[in-house]
Amino acid sequence: MTTTKPSVIFVCVHNAGRSQMAAGYMRHLSEGAVEVRSAGSMPKDQINPVAVEAMLEEGIDIREEQPKVLTPEAVEASDAVITMGCGDACPYYPGKRYEDWVLEDPAGQGIDAVRPIRDEIKVRVEALLADLIK
Repeated sequence: MTTTKPSVIFVCVHNAGRSQMAAGYMRHLSEGAVEVRSAGSMPKDQINPVAVEAMLEEGIDIREEQPKVLTPEAVEASDAVITMGCGDACPYYPGKRYEDWVLEDPAGQGIDAVRPIRDEIKVRVEALLADLIK
């Protein structure tokens, strides 16, 4: 019997802050045990530099990531769909696990405001990871 690893997509409007931090944590903490995607309904040109800085403080480098547009195919290919303030922009597929994480948007915030958002994302990613690979 072959087993496939679980997959998750993190979605926020701009795919520049929250979803990128969540994806960075999941890649790092799962050590390859989970397939990770992130996307946005209206992606920005680049990742929020303060989000990059906050993740570097944790030893996680997301500088090479690029905001990506949310596609129905990416959602369909994921077992878990984690949204962060994107409302109804996310396509719905029966049988997928959907969670909406209510988190403050780090856009335009300084590092002192982004750290607590990052830390909340880490707690939620750790809980999700434990559930996905049990």
